[in-house]
Amino acid sequence: MTTADAVSVIAGLGNPGPRYEGNRHNIGFLVADELAARIGGKFKSHKSGADAVEGRLGGARAVLIKPRSFMNLSGGPVAGAVKFFKTAPESLIVIHDELDLPYGTIRLKRGGGENGHNGLRSISKSLGTRDYLRVRFGVGRPPGRMDPADYVLKDFSSTERKELAYFIDQCADAVETLVTKGLEAAQNEFH
Repeated sequence: MTTADAVSVIAGLGNPGPRYEGNRHNIGFLVADELAARIGGKFKSHKSGADAVEGRLGGARAVLIKPRSFMNLSGGPVAGAVKFFKTAPESLIVIHDELDLPYGTIRLKRGGGENGHNGLRSISKSLGTRDYLRVRFGVGRPPGRMDPADYVLKDFSSTERKELAYFIDQCADAVETLVTKGLEAAQNEFH
């Protein structure tokens, strides 16, 4: 496969169903929806176990996916899409929520640990590697003694929602830059 034929698989993580739509854990889905709007496509059921839309981001071929499984089981659909589209795991881009970053902070990296994120753990296990690209969207730490698992399954606060569309747009810009210019250029622009 030549570079011109290469396709980026971009996985936005979240939980399916209306109950979870506005949850912090669903930021990956929200950014994927913004990217789909930019492509001008609609998500359709794919045999990988994810909803997918194909198109071009900044001129580069891309497939956006949103696993239809719950977050903790994201690995199967993501690995299925990587295999189906013949993409190397190192070229996979995963968009996910990050507790260890302040709200709205965007960080990009390759590989590393999962920091207790069960969606990432599932993907790493299914792919057999942690060496894939991550777009981390900061949701901040839970207040007081709230359990982090409960916190990420709560909707963004009214204060957070005031800036959410802006941060989703910024995160989509970061993904597009990652696809078209590579990791180092995207880090230089968005860190």
